[in-house]
Amino acid sequence: MKEVLEELEIRREKARAGGGARRIETQHKRGKLTARERLELLLDGGSFEEFDMYVEHRCTEFGMEGAKVPGDGVVTGWGTINGRVVYVFAKDFTVFGGSLSEAHANKMTKVQDMALRNRAPVIGLFDAGGARIQEGVAALGGYGEVFLRNVMASGVIPQISVIMGPCAGGDVYSPAMTDFIFMVKDTSYMFVTGPDVVKTVTKEEVTAEELGGAVVHTTKSSIADGAYDNDVETLLQMRRLMDFLPESNLSGVPELPTRDPWDRLEPSLDTLIPDNPNTPYDIKELIQKVVDEGDFFEIQESYARNMVVGFGRMEGRSVGVVANQPMFLAGVLDSDASRKAARFVRFCDCFSIPLVTFVDVPGFLPGTDQEYGGLIKHGAKLLFAFTEATVPKITVITRKAYGGAYDVMSSKHIRADLNYAWPTAEIAVMGAKGAAEILYRSELDDPEKIQARIDEYQKRFANPFVAAERGYIDEVIMPQGTRMRVCRALQMLRNKHVENPWKKHDNIPL
Repeated sequence: MKEVLEELEIRREKARAGGGARRIETQHKRGKLTARERLELLLDGGSFEEFDMYVEHRCTEFGMEGAKVPGDGVVTGWGTINGRVVYVFAKDFTVFGGSLSEAHANKMTKVQDMALRNRAPVIGLFDAGGARIQEGVAALGGYGEVFLRNVMASGVIPQISVIMGPCAGGDVYSPAMTDFIFMVKDTSYMFVTGPDVVKTVTKEEVTAEELGGAVVHTTKSSIADGAYDNDVETLLQMRRLMDFLPESNLSGVPELPTRDPWDRLEPSLDTLIPDNPNTPYDIKELIQKVVDEGDFFEIQESYARNMVVGFGRMEGRSVGVVANQPMFLAGVLDSDASRKAARFVRFCDCFSIPLVTFVDVPGFLPGTDQEYGGLIKHGAKLLFAFTEATVPKITVITRKAYGGAYDVMSSKHIRADLNYAWPTAEIAVMGAKGAAEILYRSELDDPEKIQARIDEYQKRFANPFVAAERGYIDEVIMPQGTRMRVCRALQMLRNKHVENPWKKHDNIPL
């Protein structure tokens, strides 16, 4: 027995050593943690249970039969985050550059299958160079098996990808099919083809950072949902994110204790809206003053900044927040903002997370760039997402709600449950100036007359009462009572049950 225990410990130590001391040192010099160090930070202390520590590849081509490392470049298992079960895999760059082999893929799919069977989230930490070339099609087949499970788990359990080093070639498509992607600034990048291939094919000279770094994917491509300064901050933020997410589509939203009274008034909100209707204000101030203890986890903060989406809590229970941001492009809806919000709304609906929408939208962004770029179809994505969602939906119009954008932003007409408006709300087809100039074109040459028409239109329509008269607004509320009204609405809607007509699946305008 003693010999067996000694053999076990030797094998464990060999597996934990990964690619060896030299490669681990190189990893640290790059400012990166090893796979196991990352899992220690991500999971509750002492909770990680590793699977398949001793698995090795079976490749015999190109001298690979003499190059075997236990674990084969990925660490897999399960643990807890603040007491809740999660399944994890972490690519180990110190072993064959974290490249994917058939055995490596089998370890990943085993964890994915267990997560789906047991209805618990799965988190993948990526730090790898793509497929293992020596294995050829066997590695490609392994990717396909991983992709299949990403699709089967979509909408059933949360899937989170954290890019903590290179992620190239086939490796990028698994994260792309998960719910959220986060990156580490300066040390992580994602691309289908690297700088060398780009230079060969297109003659462009570009660095890895310029091609697929965290800044690119959080500001231009919208591939990543957030980026953080280093491994430690990234993993701590993932722990924070997981507290907002349900374990599965059947588990219900998590509920955490809070000391923030549900009926707390916030008098400062009464003066949030400027007197001048064209003066911007920060919608995040409203969000932070309404959610529990000001705790708001924003998604895609640096992309399409005219739209704010993220997670908060009301009475300890998770909610998804969607809001126009007047600080950027006056909060207008454009293609990027519509796609960003639509994907977030659909995630929340998948996992029964109630939606709270704050509206201050002057309309859709005009221009050839938007029209040629498919604004009609991208705007329809957000309209489709809000309309099909069956979760509790509460809308608060703070100022402008003009034109088709009024309809799109979770209006009563597309099945929002409760629609509130502040006294400062303006609900109309368009702004008073534009409307008057269209309705009274013959008077454009007379500044005094046209100004009188503008004032007349402003008085008649630049308020919430016309919509309230028709039942499109359930109540005009004081800004300071917004938290209290939203909390009460969520209490009332807790047992909401709506079923859409049976279908195999919908055909959202992708």
